Amino acid sequence: MIHPTAIIHPGAQLGPGCSVGPYSVIDEHVVLGAECAVGPQVYLTGHTLIGPGNRFHAGCVIGDAPQDLKYANAPTRLRIGEHNTFREHVTVHRSNKLEEDTVIGDGNLFMAGSHVGHNCHLGNHNILANGALLGGHVHLADRAFISGNCLVHQFCRVGRLALMQGGSAISLDLPPFCVARGDNGLAGLNTIGLRRAGITSEQRLELRRAYHRLFRSELRRAQVLTEARSEFAPGSPAAELVEFVATTKRGWCPDTGRRRSDPEEAS
Repeated sequence: MIHPTAIIHPGAQLGPGCSVGPYSVIDEHVVLGAECAVGPQVYLTGHTLIGPGNRFHAGCVIGDAPQDLKYANAPTRLRIGEHNTFREHVTVHRSNKLEEDTVIGDGNLFMAGSHVGHNCHLGNHNILANGALLGGHVHLADRAFISGNCLVHQFCRVGRLALMQGGSAISLDLPPFCVARGDNGLAGLNTIGLRRAGITSEQRLELRRAYHRLFRSELRRAQVLTEARSEFAPGSPAAELVEFVATTKRGWCPDTGRRRSDPEEAS
């Protein structure tokens, strides 16, 4: 299961059933869970804790030092959950300070050439397509889809089931259930993703009302949020959207104003 050309530090810990391909390097403080598959020429380094069932394809660099001039070689950490897939040449950096780790949840897919910067926190079942880049301190919730060559500025939040169209870029928060288009623009709700996630038609209708109230209203922000909080039941997807907007620190991506026909809206 371990290729003879692989270099594994005696202090590294590999769980049962792991495989390591040719010319891969695993450094001293790496802990690799059971049934992980490490392909050829992969570099696992740093204080990196990796759960079971992860797959690392050719050329990945996981756990290397953060790209931060303030970093002073502290033994910072990267924590990875279960059953993630890291395709060719994916890079994930450990955090830049001891008080906070870089964290990746479960079941995420990182396509070729994507990058996760230091101190990022990713939830579960997200997809980063080829060339997608997350700057430092980005928070990505669950089941978001970051399309090819998208850019997410440092300290941004991306909500649950959000989607970024290919080549788009954000330096503001992207609310849950919404679609980002161009630079810091919203292009409506992620209708297809909502259906696939089992969001009911009634919940989608509520989300549409919340979207119009939040992003297409002429009222002041404080008034819009007060009315929206009173309208939608706590715990509903619409309330989740409202609370995300209410708690933003960077501001949120505005609606582009280009109305598109929605088959659900006509039904």
